Amino acid sequence: MEDYILGVSDPQQWHSENLKMNRDHYTSWMASLGGAKLITKAADHIGAGVHFNPFVSWNDKMYKYGVVRMDDLVEDMLSWKRFYLSGRLQKPVRVIIDNKEITNTNLINLRAASSAALLLLPSKFTERELYAKICSLSYMGDLRMLFAEDKNKDCSLSATSSIVSSLPESVRSQMGVRATETKAGQINRLTIGSREEAATLMQKVLRRRVMISSARQAVAGFIAVGAVHGVKYLGKKMMKAWKS
Repeated sequence: MEDYILGVSDPQQWHSENLKMNRDHYTSWMASLGGAKLITKAADHIGAGVHFNPFVSWNDKMYKYGVVRMDDLVEDMLSWKRFYLSGRLQKPVRVIIDNKEITNTNLINLRAASSAALLLLPSKFTERELYAKICSLSYMGDLRMLFAEDKNKDCSLSATSSIVSSLPESVRSQMGVRATETKAGQINRLTIGSREEAATLMQKVLRRRVMISSARQAVAGFIAVGAVHGVKYLGKKMMKAWKS
């Protein structure tokens, strides 16, 4: 399946209109009992803020598209609050309809992802290893990746502090990183014990966020597509993970 993400201003209104045109994209009980309101509430309160319609056939191809509120998409790219769609946008994507705000916001997301990858990489690495590490960030906490450990080598504290300072504030806060201040009240530098400590703390934060978001989205997915399609989709994901 090809994956698509649709950022819309009002998901409930969007689903309401889409139900009139493509009712078969949704599970029958969800469309009948609660309609667009239930679909949107399930995405917001059970899932990670996005509703997916998988197994959509068109022109002899299979698609899966997710619908998310634009404001939620922007927030996740800036704060990594759920680290779900922001993680997807750290991988190679093709923009179908450009939006300057989203493009510029995702540059901040990509810079933060690069900093996170640098924190986890050894002092010497290849360009390919950098890209691979960036792509692996959103898999932390995924059950398929729990046994993959990162190995770090020493790096200067000043360089580490600079890298950590580029991470989203909510991540730094959960890492327990605090900024020291001068007598004039200006921020001097981030206080970090070692690169290994910073890397471990960041991994812990991201792993927890990915685990929570992926679990919530999995539950929302089963509700949205029904048991039969849910088991089918999970089976495909497990097979893909096993082969990789």
